[in-house]
Amino acid sequence: MRKFNLIFTVLIILGVSAFSQGKSGRLVILHTNDLHSNLTGFSPEIEYSPCVTGNDSTVAGFSRIAALIDIEKRKNPDNLLVLDAGDFLMGTFFHIYEADNGFQLQLMKKMGYDIVSLGNHEFDFGPATLTKIINANRTNGEIPLLTLANVEFNKKSEADDTFENLYTTDVVKKYHIVERNGLKIGVFGILGDDAYQVAPNVAPLKITNRIKSAKKIVKILEKEEQVDFIICLSHSGVNKDKNGKWAGEDVELAKKVKGINVIISGHTHTTINDPILIGETAIVQTGAQGVNLGRFEINITNRKITSAKYKLIPVNDDIKGDCNVHKDIAGQIRIVDDRLLKPMGFGYYKSLAETDYDLVCDELGDLDSSNLGPLLADALHYYVNTESDGSTDIALIAAGVIRDKFRKGINGIQIVSDVFRVVSLGEGEDGIPGYPLAKVYITGNELKKLMELLIFAGKMKPAYYCFFSGIEVEYDANKRLFKKIQTIKIGGNKIDLSKKNETLYSLTANSYMLEFVGEISGMTFGLVKIKPKDQRGVEITNNKDCWIDFDINKDGVQEGKEWMAVVKYLQNFPDTNGNNIPDFPDKYRTPILRIVNIGE
Repeated sequence: MRKFNLIFTVLIILGVSAFSQGKSGRLVILHTNDLHSNLTGFSPEIEYSPCVTGNDSTVAGFSRIAALIDIEKRKNPDNLLVLDAGDFLMGTFFHIYEADNGFQLQLMKKMGYDIVSLGNHEFDFGPATLTKIINANRTNGEIPLLTLANVEFNKKSEADDTFENLYTTDVVKKYHIVERNGLKIGVFGILGDDAYQVAPNVAPLKITNRIKSAKKIVKILEKEEQVDFIICLSHSGVNKDKNGKWAGEDVELAKKVKGINVIISGHTHTTINDPILIGETAIVQTGAQGVNLGRFEINITNRKITSAKYKLIPVNDDIKGDCNVHKDIAGQIRIVDDRLLKPMGFGYYKSLAETDYDLVCDELGDLDSSNLGPLLADALHYYVNTESDGSTDIALIAAGVIRDKFRKGINGIQIVSDVFRVVSLGEGEDGIPGYPLAKVYITGNELKKLMELLIFAGKMKPAYYCFFSGIEVEYDANKRLFKKIQTIKIGGNKIDLSKKNETLYSLTANSYMLEFVGEISGMTFGLVKIKPKDQRGVEITNNKDCWIDFDINKDGVQEGKEWMAVVKYLQNFPDTNGNNIPDFPDKYRTPILRIVNIGE
């Protein structure tokens, strides 16, 4: 923070253009990004007690964020702006019933949020469901102003008509104008390229070029609206390049679009302790899940920042939360418990297992050192082989769907919400959250090709890095593509990888991941041909045909989900200390490598 403030002091000494002219004022911005419906603190969540300080190690929680916003409002009643840069939804049980009873957005308004941008996960269930979520919240109370600028509606489809109506009625706008302390401030939201790529359900909407869209909005704000300050809520993100320098879509945005004063970034879950300065644009981001609240205090003259102070405020047990907010959230917990968990034989606060060590999967770190990924893959393998009518040879899970970690906290007790926070993405057709588990059959040679591609993809993009169960692979990284895999063992036995081996091997993952397997031929322009098959060897043409039925005695497909697999697996752990709570076994204390590079 000292370095950041020093830079602005130097700018003042050098006399950056005409500070004495035009409007001047002081603005305090509080900001978050990628909250992912983490209304409660974590974890273990059972230890979260926001109305009391000094008694737990949990972080985040809307009750605590609300208290921090209230403190700031009392100090700065006329110049405070509270913003969120998208992905406020999706990640906990709380997002499940948003389309029915609309809770989170109207709660955020009560907490003091002024403007919220839309991220890719808001579109997880499609634009029509997002419209229902927004309207359900509006029915229950006032909501923050919503923004997304680079969206284009499909004139040939009716599937996005209800969402388009939100724009025609100004419920969602491409930009908003707000006034604080005599300053006219323009705020607009942008969805980035990578965020668009990982949001297939945004269709039939189109997300337009973020740079061109931002330039267009900035021009309107400067020339037509004549604002004094411009803020972009960019769900695009930043990262470090191979030289350790800041890079990414929002750095590019700041370089190519002049006139943006502050970019409040999101999507990459990056913690930026000191703002990134690109010309006259400052980029900030808080990490994710409400672990930090950003505070940006800015003095503005003639559309420029003349001085500033920035800090990330840790949202932790040092903060006494707003107990009324906590009470409101407790009501939502009862709804989740009564509608979802109790009918399944679970309970929101029922102890599942306990751990005296953390289990981590850091997508931005060394994934080979993850002890969580192997556990999750083992859970899928166990679940299919014990709870379904069939079995699977191999189970896999990608790092990109692992959203959190297991923390030992003080007592180490994990509950079902801790599990769901780890693997929370997707939906099927049964009203229960989570991608359905699916199974396909491929030959040994096809498995070899798939492993070659997955290893390559994991090196190119960490989200594609996969963890496996039931399989052991040796590869030589020094060899060229499709020559790297040396041996594959299934169930401890080496398999024949030649084309003459027609034996089929079963592969389980979530349905979203297995769609990727079926699309490989098209993605590689026919160079790699992998044909997912059923048990009889018949090629699968409809992804739903490979969904696993976990109760063949009931009509339809009784879906299984990743989080349900993990719950069942944890319940199967041995109770080693005799307190009637299963204990995480020692084998997951350290990483379990099932894909080994023998070329090093």
